Amino acid sequence: MPPPPPWLSVFPFCDSRLVRTQQTTFQIDIASDIVSSMVVGSLKLWTDLVVEGFQKSLRVGKFLCLLHAIDTYVCTPVLPYGPSMLPTLNSTGDLVLVERVSTWLGKVGRGDMVLLRSSEDPRKTLIKRIVGVEGDTVTYLVDPKYSDASRTCVVPWGNVWVQGDYIYNSRDSRTFGAVSYGLVEGKLFWRIWPLKSFGSLHGKAKEDS
Repeated sequence: MPPPPPWLSVFPFCDSRLVRTQQTTFQIDIASDIVSSMVVGSLKLWTDLVVEGFQKSLRVGKFLCLLHAIDTYVCTPVLPYGPSMLPTLNSTGDLVLVERVSTWLGKVGRGDMVLLRSSEDPRKTLIKRIVGVEGDTVTYLVDPKYSDASRTCVVPWGNVWVQGDYIYNSRDSRTFGAVSYGLVEGKLFWRIWPLKSFGSLHGKAKEDS
């Protein structure tokens, strides 16, 4: 604290009041400095937190965009369900990879297992095998559970004929007809799970048949 001014000796009765005033002023200055330092420190802390949060959010956003792009245009994991692809795929418990590049390049054809959008319910996707492409003549059993009656048809242009490997319990082109090639979303190429079946799905039907 600074020393009292010399004129205080002339007015001794003011000495105590002025000293207390100076002390109070000095304390207020110190408190103001402390508050200012706290405010500045808090603002810097919050600014650093906001910047760090924004940077992390940006990295997460970029990662999610990358995942979305890969899932939409390159490759996506799928959990097949149902008996229609037995014995190639299990009814449940399989995890397979579907690549979309072949579809974009028009490299999907006979014998390929494909993921396609249902022509009956666009909210659903199906896994079937292409047994005929545009211009092919396809002969199929109408209801193999109960008879050997068969029919023959020609696959229209721009369409594919799809069937399940287990024809006794599969709803496929025999029921809803040929499917537009535009509904084919990708080709199954690799099984991830179960581990005992880990590997390529290419030509799997020939091995199982």
